[in-house]
Amino acid sequence: MNVFQGIVLGIVQGLTEFLPISSSGHLVLIQKLFGIKEGVLTFNVAVHFATVIAVIWIFREDILNMIKKPFSKLTLLVVVGTIPTAAIGFLFKDMFERISQSGKTLGIGFILTGVILWLAESIRSKNKGAEKTTYIDAAMVGVAQGIAILPAISRSGLTLAGALLMGLNREFALKFSFLMSIPPILGAALLDLKDIAEPGSTALASIGVWPLIAGIVAAGVSGYVAIRFMLRIFSKVSLKVFSYYVFALGILIILEQLISGKIFPPLF
Repeated sequence: MNVFQGIVLGIVQGLTEFLPISSSGHLVLIQKLFGIKEGVLTFNVAVHFATVIAVIWIFREDILNMIKKPFSKLTLLVVVGTIPTAAIGFLFKDMFERISQSGKTLGIGFILTGVILWLAESIRSKNKGAEKTTYIDAAMVGVAQGIAILPAISRSGLTLAGALLMGLNREFALKFSFLMSIPPILGAALLDLKDIAEPGSTALASIGVWPLIAGIVAAGVSGYVAIRFMLRIFSKVSLKVFSYYVFALGILIILEQLISGKIFPPLF
């Protein structure tokens, strides 16, 4: 991996983590296009830490209040929402990772993300803030976030869709989605870090220090920009706008599989 590739992948991770278009799907896609095979896990862990830092910085006041008031409604909603996410991730992570490199799987995942985003905007109802949001609402959003471990299924897309379908208003749905992102992103990165830190690992050497640093900085900055962008436009812009993009991308990937299949391996 060179510095340019590190920057591009970092930008892709930062933007797509918080825009509802699937960071996992885009990272696999770009890594395949660049022909990067070694050190992928190490790089992905590093850029995920960078995006978590961006969330924590922007929502630092909310997070400090949650720490000071561990039994506040918002804190408990995040905790309840995290439980099903963690359970699904623990049970199915390995299985989903085995199929994450398949082109057809990525294509289907992008298309499903598009359909879910479109449906959420079409049938959502109610307008609940934090105080009227129930723990069942939070748990259902957590289930949606857990399902997003599937390849090319957008975590932010599914949590936003789930929140809107459960009746949360757009402002709180967005904040809740961002706060809910911290435990799973951080947890998954720490679990992967354990594998990287094994004795004799050459993961860092296969990437290079400068590409890794470039990717971390790019991911942190672009993640910050993406969060600020969503906070500014989400009250006025429909998720359907994003649904058209991921739907089209999914169709293109499946067409590539049917015509040549040179970028991705077959489904099985």
